Parts: sequence; C-alpha cells; structure tokens
Amino acid sequence: MARGAPPYEPRFVAGRACLDLLATAHPAERLDGPGALCAWIAAAGIVPAGTRLAHADASWPPRFRELRRDVGVLVRGTPTGSPAYERAYERALGRVNDAARAAPPAPHAVRTADGGLARELAAPPTCAALLALLARDAVELLTDPVARAAVRECEGEDCPLVYLDTSRGRRRRWCSSEVCGNRERVARHRRRTALPRA
Repeated sequence: MARGAPPYEPRFVAGRACLDLLATAHPAERLDGPGALCAWIAAAGIVPAGTRLAHADASWPPRFRELRRDVGVLVRGTPTGSPAYERAYERALGRVNDAARAAPPAPHAVRTADGGLARELAAPPTCAALLALLARDAVELLTDPVARAAVRECEGEDCPLVYLDTSRGRRRRWCSSEVCGNRERVARHRRRTALPRA
C-alpha cells in the first residue's frame, strides 16, 4: 500500500457473497494472507460476528483465490466459445461443484446475557467448510435463471466487478453508485465543462 493511502475497506455491493469474493481481486489482490482473508470473511458476514478464525493458516488464501477464479469463469461466460475456453469452463465448474460438496459450518443457537438467542458456529470453521458456503452460493446463483439473468458487469471505466442487479427496471449500471457511478458523473461533468473552452 502506498504511503498515506487509506487502508483497504472491503465493499459488499454485489448482492451475493460469491460475487463479493470476485471483488477481492480489484484493484489489487486483497486476499494476500490469512489475516486479510479472515478480515474479509468476518466483514462479509460469512461467519457470525465474533467467530474465531485464529486457526487459519497460509494455505487458506490460495484456496479462496482459486475458488474466486473459478467463480469468475462461470459467472462471466458460458461454454459456447473455443474448445480451450470450454475446457476451462468445465474445469472451473468441476472445482466449484467439488467445493460445494463439503459440509458448511454448522450453526447453533446460544443464550445471550439478556436471555435472547444468538447464532454461533458449533466448532471453528474449516477452510473447506467456508469454501463450501461460497461455492454453494455460486451454484445457487448459476442455476437460478432469474438471478443469473440479473448478473451484470460494472460499466465503470476499468472496473471488472460483477453484481446482481435487483434495481427496479433492471437499469443499474455500476457496481456502486457512490464509487464508479460518481466517477462517471464527475468525468461527464468535466467533459461538458471542457467543451465550451475547446
């Protein structure tokens, strides 16, 4: 990170956890170590607040990055291109399906100090269990025709992010109106104001 740059704040604007995972590669790699990965897992709400992930080790980030790559292949394309692309698509599909077969973390309800109930995990989650949650989310997205038809790529300049368009009229153009949408509005304003001077 450049000196003086603000710390990375993950954005969860895609509408699905598996699509938010894709955003961890832009604009730079965000899952570069166990600490960064665990921070993303907690911020994404994949585990209940307060879940301990101290057992995560250096083997976890590459596995999440591989799932991210595979989900990206499946979300961004269909196997109707070249034979090489079709093979890549089938390999990605097989790996996502394999990841989805693992048992996800088992939740249970526990009493809180005020007498209510809160969700916790029955045991510390394994890497395979957390990957299963994301892979199952991807399988559900890819096999739901309505949800699949709502997947969009951001129209922002140099933004490869993918999101689920649940807006009225399905006219959402950007992954985030506050980030990419604002950049586009500022650029449009600059173009308009520059025209009279030209």
